[in-house]
Parts: sequence; C-alpha cells; structure tokens
Amino acid sequence: MGRAVTPALDRSIGAVARAEDSLVRARQLATMTAGELAAAFAGDPADALPWVRAAAAHGVVEAQTRLGRMLLAGCGAPHDPVAALRWFHRAAGAGDADAANMVGRCHENGWGTPADEAIAALWYRRSAEAGDDWGAYNHAHMLFDGRGVEIDRGAAYGWYFRAAMQGHARAMNLVGRCLEAGWGVAVDTQQAETWYERSAHAGYFRGQFNHAVGLAKHGDAATALAWLQRAFEGGDAAMRALIDAWFKAQPQRPAPGRHEPCRANQPVPFRH
Repeated sequence: MGRAVTPALDRSIGAVARAEDSLVRARQLATMTAGELAAAFAGDPADALPWVRAAAAHGVVEAQTRLGRMLLAGCGAPHDPVAALRWFHRAAGAGDADAANMVGRCHENGWGTPADEAIAALWYRRSAEAGDDWGAYNHAHMLFDGRGVEIDRGAAYGWYFRAAMQGHARAMNLVGRCLEAGWGVAVDTQQAETWYERSAHAGYFRGQFNHAVGLAKHGDAATALAWLQRAFEGGDAAMRALIDAWFKAQPQRPAPGRHEPCRANQPVPFRH
C-alpha cells in the first residue's frame, strides 16, 4: 500500500521540483546569448517568470530587480510585496540603483513594510547618488516637501535638474516650475519655458500643459491649442479638469480639442 501524500509532503515535493527546475534553467541561462536571454525574459510575464526566478536566484541582479517588480505588481506572479521588497533589497545590496529606488518606494508607500519616510529618503538618496534618474527625482521630492529629511529647496532643485539632464520628463517640468516660481533657485522665466518645452517634447502631459500656457501668453494660440489637446488626451482626470478650468477662464471658451484661439495666460496653481 502506497504512502499517503500529506499536504506537508506535497509542499516538500513541490519545493524540490521547483529547485530542480531552477537549477536546470540556471544551467541553460549560462549558455544563452544576450538575445536568447532577452527572448526568455520577454513575452507573457507568466512564461517569463520561471526564467526570471532562476536568474534572480543565481545572482543576476537585473533579474532580481525585475522579479521584485513582478511580485509587487502581481504581474506574472502572485502579488507579494513582502517578497518583492526582499528582492529589491538583495539587488540594491549588489549595487543596483534602480532597486535602491524601489526600496525607497516600498518604505515611502508601506509596500511590504510599515511606511517610514525617513528610511525612504535614505534609499532615494542612495539611488540618486548611484545615478538613477527616478531616485534623483524622488529624492528631490523628499527634500522639497521636507518628508523624512529637512526641507531644502535648493538641494531639491539640484536633484530635479540632475534627473532632468538624464532625460527624466517629469523632472524637466519641475525644473521649469522651480525656475518660474523661484523655488530653490533664482526666478528665470525664459529658462522655465525652455524646460517646459523639453518636458512637453519628452511626452509628459504636465509639461505639455505648462508649455501650452507659455505659448498662449506669447500669442501662439494655434500651437498652444495643439499642446493642450495632447495634454488633455494623455493626462489624468485632474489634468483634464485643470485644462477645462483654464479654458473657462479665457475670454473665449472653446472646448478642448477645438481649434479656436487661446487669449490669455493662467499660471499653474500647483506644483507638478
């Protein structure tokens, strides 16, 4: 008579099978070309998961960060923010700046750990100093608002600028906002408009809105309207409401998307 399979034994058998599969995949990974490895990681997340797990378990730092993201999002893997944070920590410990930023995100938002802005700020700084644009952007936010650190608008501007120079579209817009409002830097409206334009062309809807407002102020209604249309289509509900309010404040009130002239400038009422 065969031995009954208990739940504990079934879990043990499953763990052994997964370990064997991971080892086999790790051996295959060692012989793959870069293109073959990319193909294994691409496609359906559920199909990629075993390869990502195997690579992560055998020390591939990029796979560790990706596995953390998959677990955090529940994409191709069960949602498990605690496990996600462990993988982010492991990759960050190996020097991955993106993973360090994600450790900061987890601590800021309480994903897999109690929320702690002071710890988040430390990790954002670590990520920023290692060269990650998102780490620089998030570190600047903490400095600007005084969350987890003392308020330092000058330092915040410096980190926004550093992220912007790395091509970060949101940071470009905030460099513009700082220059327009004099937050941590001397007011320079001409440079502000230049940064709004850069953010707009990089695809950020708030940069597109701010760029459109500047164009309208200078009398270029047609181009302003085109950028407002892009911001309206790509923006969130708050941005669409802001654009509607901006139009209603004008002497003429065209609906977004209509090619009618914009006649006045309305400053952006908040920082984004």
